[in-house]
Amino acid sequence: MREDAIVEAVNRLLATKGYDLMTVDEVAAEAGIAKASLYKHFTSKEELAGAAMVRVLDKALAFVDGLRAAPAAPLDQLKAVARWAMQTQLQGDMPSLPAQNSTLSASLQSNEAYMDRLFGLSNKLSIWITEAQTDGSLNPALPAELILYTLFARACDPVLGLLKSSGQYTDAQILDWLIGTCFDGLCEGTRRTARKKAA
Repeated sequence: MREDAIVEAVNRLLATKGYDLMTVDEVAAEAGIAKASLYKHFTSKEELAGAAMVRVLDKALAFVDGLRAAPAAPLDQLKAVARWAMQTQLQGDMPSLPAQNSTLSASLQSNEAYMDRLFGLSNKLSIWITEAQTDGSLNPALPAELILYTLFARACDPVLGLLKSSGQYTDAQILDWLIGTCFDGLCEGTRRTARKKAA
């Protein structure tokens, strides 16, 4: 239970402050335990971030497995995963980790639980990506890896936070717009209008 409280605290701090600004002292205070007690469970800031990432990947895998139990078109499944990831970020439950941090990167790559889950999620999404490219609903000329990384990037897209903090839009509007631009591009509406005029 104490480890759960610590990981929940880490997740909140990573979602609101990000990895670079989060301190171990803040984690201990947020979890309501002494710093010395925290170090009995986690030996470093990198290990704390790894535990938070394992937890969010567990949630992502559970969500994907739920989708697989209710068959739908591969593209619809991928859109549902992207929407879930962005909704998780809007709710403040998605850890925000820097893309370039050699110490953190090395720590995550040596974390077996994290790597197992990351590969598991990547493999499941890659199946849908391949199927969607085969049926023509995703561009078959794009490398599947690029599509996979684009989906992962939506989970930490700063546009979500910027639009939300403006106070002008609902979460539903933000999600619809970001899903649209992710899968249809910024010009799709223009192309659709042009096709209607041509017809």
